[in-house]
Amino acid sequence: MGKETKKSKFSFGTAIKCVGFLILIVYAVLMVFGKNWFSPLSMFWRSLNFLGKSGEFNPFIRIASYFIFFLGASWVLRFVLKLLSKPLKKGKAIVDILCSLIKYAAVLALLFFVLKTLGVDTTAILAGIGILGLVVGLGAQPLVADIIAGLFIVFEGIFDVGDIIVVDGFRGTVKEIGIRTTQIVDTGGNVKIINNAHLQSIVNMTNQLSLAICDIGIEYGESLERVEAILKENFPKIREAIPDIKEGPFYKGVSELGDSAVVIRFAAGCEEGTRYQVERDMNRQFKLLFDKYNINIPFPQIVLNQPASFEDATAYQQKQANSFVKEQKELSKGIAETDANTF
Repeated sequence: MGKETKKSKFSFGTAIKCVGFLILIVYAVLMVFGKNWFSPLSMFWRSLNFLGKSGEFNPFIRIASYFIFFLGASWVLRFVLKLLSKPLKKGKAIVDILCSLIKYAAVLALLFFVLKTLGVDTTAILAGIGILGLVVGLGAQPLVADIIAGLFIVFEGIFDVGDIIVVDGFRGTVKEIGIRTTQIVDTGGNVKIINNAHLQSIVNMTNQLSLAICDIGIEYGESLERVEAILKENFPKIREAIPDIKEGPFYKGVSELGDSAVVIRFAAGCEEGTRYQVERDMNRQFKLLFDKYNINIPFPQIVLNQPASFEDATAYQQKQANSFVKEQKELSKGIAETDANTF
């Protein structure tokens, strides 16, 4: 039942849009070719063509012409702007604000011309609006602050629609930047609406590549040099298995000497939207790799028997390990400098 209702509403809305589009096309054709079809003395033509010479006209036809012209022009401009912004990664926020301004400007212009057609003194109204605007402006400072903050956010490029940001501990994707508010949606679909003036302490997670960190422990008895030599040989395969990795992966060395394990760290550069998935994929790939070469990942336990014997690194593996560690330090030097506290 619910699906049928939703479908009927969708069909009704689509029908309304189609009718409006057809009316707009007919109006445009009349405005372009009407002078060839109607006499200059025709009441209908003088009423419809408000851009022509002044004269007696039908106010109802003139008002209908205003509605179609201003609302239609507003719709066309907003449609074109959104169409042009689709292939752009940045700049969508500017398009959203321009569309809002066009919509409000069209409504105000429509109201002004309708009142003028009805014989209302628009000069007095404009003067009154100026005074009223001054009074309202004094009492609507938060609203003005939101609008100004929104303009600064857009034109300074602090963040854009589609960026992942963190605001006061809330992490999500920017859904919309409006004149007054900004909408952020998290991975659970929860939408947080924040006044632009309250957007402070923002962390933009998409300006640069994010770091996916993977810490794995190996047994103390395992030869670290043997592990490093195996890693050097298999790193290209890890990169191929995880296409979301943009830089790396990099071996960062021993990060901790834990109670029951030597913890080694890996890092990779990726997009913020795929960071957690890349971390999970790295955990999986390194677990499969360690299982293949009998490298044990320990867990806290009480040993009641003689510890197992471990393989020593060969001279070749020692050489490979030293070369690998040096190479990885050089490759990941830039990443370590951007987030030194992490490493």
